[in-house]
Amino acid sequence: MADSSNIAEYSVSEISGAIKRTMEDTYGYVRVRGELGRISRPASGHVYLDLKDERAVLSGVIWRGQASRLKIQPEQGMEVIASGKITTFPGQSKYQMVIDTLEPAGVGALMALLEERRKTLAAEGLFAAERKRPLPALPRVIGVVTSPTGAVIRDILHRISDRFPLHVLVWPVRVQGETCGAEVANGIAGFNRLPEGGAIPRPDLIIVARGGGSLEDLWGFNDEAVVRAAAASDIPLISAVGHETDWTLIDHAADLRAPTPTGAAEFAVPVRAELLASVDDLARRQVAALLRLARTRRTELRAAAAALPSPRDLLALPRQRLDTSGERLAPALNATLRDRRNRFTAATARLSPHALARGLGIARERLAGFEGRLARAHAQRLAAERARLSASAKLLDSLSYKNVLARGYALVRDADGQPIRSAKGVVPGARIGIEFGDDSRLDAVAGGDGPAPAPSDDAPAKPAAKPRRAKAKAAAAKSAPTQGTLF
Repeated sequence: MADSSNIAEYSVSEISGAIKRTMEDTYGYVRVRGELGRISRPASGHVYLDLKDERAVLSGVIWRGQASRLKIQPEQGMEVIASGKITTFPGQSKYQMVIDTLEPAGVGALMALLEERRKTLAAEGLFAAERKRPLPALPRVIGVVTSPTGAVIRDILHRISDRFPLHVLVWPVRVQGETCGAEVANGIAGFNRLPEGGAIPRPDLIIVARGGGSLEDLWGFNDEAVVRAAAASDIPLISAVGHETDWTLIDHAADLRAPTPTGAAEFAVPVRAELLASVDDLARRQVAALLRLARTRRTELRAAAAALPSPRDLLALPRQRLDTSGERLAPALNATLRDRRNRFTAATARLSPHALARGLGIARERLAGFEGRLARAHAQRLAAERARLSASAKLLDSLSYKNVLARGYALVRDADGQPIRSAKGVVPGARIGIEFGDDSRLDAVAGGDGPAPAPSDDAPAKPAAKPRRAKAKAAAAKSAPTQGTLF
């Protein structure tokens, strides 16, 4: 067994540093192909991820400066080729790869990811044709979301100035790199948030433009945030990303896809000279149409006038009737005058004194006849009314209570003058009035102990008071000082 004192001793830091140098010297700069697993983006801006295959996992880190320059953003499940160096992290006794560049492992991997994302967004209806709106025929302001330093914005401005100069607003964004998608989405949303009539005019049309490039260069326009911002835009949007053969997801969500940025400018505005020529042509055609219409109406008027009779022929018969009526007017006036004179003479003859006297006599005879008939009618009506009155008086006398009083009865009334129908309602000492058949009246005061109680069913009936006792009570009543005599 070897002596342990011959083995070199290392501190933890020394052995960790030796392992770090050994790995960095052995694997200086490597390219590793694998599938992205766990991805973490802390607030520091660095990106931590795992590269894996079916048998192993390799940790990786992308420092903040390199992460902002990546052509594509790492997504879980993407197959990539990472370039960088292998090193260790002594603080956790682990090795890792510091990644400088990250690219998809072939176009097929990106296309598969792109197709999967396209299907997901299409299922939400973001690419539906009914969502697309027509472009304004003549926009006043156009907003362009693109890089302010590239050739794209110069091409768009040059083409717009050639065709129809108008106000253009540029929202500067990066058209490549990690922040491309977020900046483009913010640009679209920012134009939509501009108020109507504000200090900065709100665009009538938005153009999202970028020049050509590889799939990795255009990857920012496949970002989900960009697609959703384009679909949610209230302002019509034209997508002009890449060349005619380049398709991105924003092309499906836009209201119109232009093959190039220059083509987007051509779609956005018409040619001013062509519009002026079209207006002039329409004006000429309108004048020519009005002249043709006037000529047609003039020809039709002449044809209608030729078919009508002449004014002389139209007035011939009325003129003849007027002459005939004029000739008949003088004899008719003379005849009417003679008739009126004869009638006046006859009326004057009837107004002579003899005729008036005869008429007055006839009127007096008629008046005398009317007076006789009126007197007879009055006498007959008076006799009829007298007979009716006599019959009513007899009926009233037959029904009057005084006929009953005339037979020896008397009518007893209370202090209010109402008839008393029963002794039960009279209180002893109450003043009463008695009316007799000869219309004489007598005031009296009720006496006695009040009304006798009603006999019960079991008590025997009391015999009626004798006439002699009733006479005694009547005599006592006469002698009372507060009550007068009844007779």
